[in-house]
Amino acid sequence: MLVILFVDGIINRLWPLPTVERSLPGRFAIGIEQLVPITLHNSGSMGLRVQCYDGLPADAVSTEMPWTGRLPARGHTALKYPVTISERGMKEFEAAHFRVFSPLGLWTRKCRSGETQTTRVYPNYEPVLRYALLAMDNRAEQMGIVKKNRTGMSREFHQLRDYHLGDQLSKIDWKATSKRRSLISRDYQEQRDQTVILAVDCGRRMRALDGGVPQFDHCLNAILLLAYTALRQGDHVGIIGIGGSDRWLPPVKGVQSMTTILNHLYDYETSSAPSDFTEAAERLLTRQRRRALVVILSNIRGEDGHQLIEPLRMIRRRHVTILASLKEESVAMRMAEPATSLDDALEVGAMAIYLEERARVLGELRQHGVFTVDSLSKELPVAMANAYLGAREMV
Repeated sequence: MLVILFVDGIINRLWPLPTVERSLPGRFAIGIEQLVPITLHNSGSMGLRVQCYDGLPADAVSTEMPWTGRLPARGHTALKYPVTISERGMKEFEAAHFRVFSPLGLWTRKCRSGETQTTRVYPNYEPVLRYALLAMDNRAEQMGIVKKNRTGMSREFHQLRDYHLGDQLSKIDWKATSKRRSLISRDYQEQRDQTVILAVDCGRRMRALDGGVPQFDHCLNAILLLAYTALRQGDHVGIIGIGGSDRWLPPVKGVQSMTTILNHLYDYETSSAPSDFTEAAERLLTRQRRRALVVILSNIRGEDGHQLIEPLRMIRRRHVTILASLKEESVAMRMAEPATSLDDALEVGAMAIYLEERARVLGELRQHGVFTVDSLSKELPVAMANAYLGAREMV
């Protein structure tokens, strides 16, 4: 028995160790499963039974790791395993971990192989892609996004078309009418080349979980859809971080600029600092002097009135301003449930006071000319897109 044990261990020590090659995708989306191809090589003259666990980031999950199987002699085995990453930012895949079993399985040898590779994890931009597909077929209304054509000053010429009954006489192009010998009307569209500044709150209050996902990530998803909508309208889009963040993306234009926006937003993180709206207003007014549409994303509380109203009034004097506040889904669900005990009644009463104070602050902001959006996370992207389309003619 001792001889068998000794020989089995010697063979295990003398075998060439397996190696691994990983073809890591250049980008992931938060919460979206993606396949990672790896190839396990065995340069020895005998087959190996191994257990492999790739060096996943701490916040990554794979249902097919560790993998256990045999590697053929002087051959390789190609695998593709699914990975889901739950946090944004730059992530490292370290060297893979191996356990190499001896021929009789009495010994195992541990080793690591492969290079450390990095990849980027972006916000989940699936709503943007869905909107893009619908927009290609001119079906944006299926997502609830309503395109509004209003009469006003911010209009520019779009095209000539045949006269329709009810068209205003001022819209008739008499020069084209004389050439065609039939009435021709001018068609107008909303003015392009405007600027939209998206200000996202990176303060500590945005760390709260909503449906298992931080409220901050819900805001980023809404920003992506709003940025895509604005870029398709021909507007410039800039991004500024507030609440412990001093990051700034100067306005960019064109749908192709979505890549620039994604590369700028993917590693945004919340901080433990409180949200200083006065300092944020001063930075924004310094960096964006030309009149623009400013959209601020945060989670408003009743106690924010004294420190929020005056900074937004400062911004409103120069820019058209929209404040988008994210409702907590847990509060809405609790308010919808019946109160069956004294504790339930006290809890519902406290939440009602909280919602009343929040509504009071938003109402006061509207009195000062600030547009407001107060929506649940699942409704926030479309609500913001509609608010943008409704307010852009004011720029």
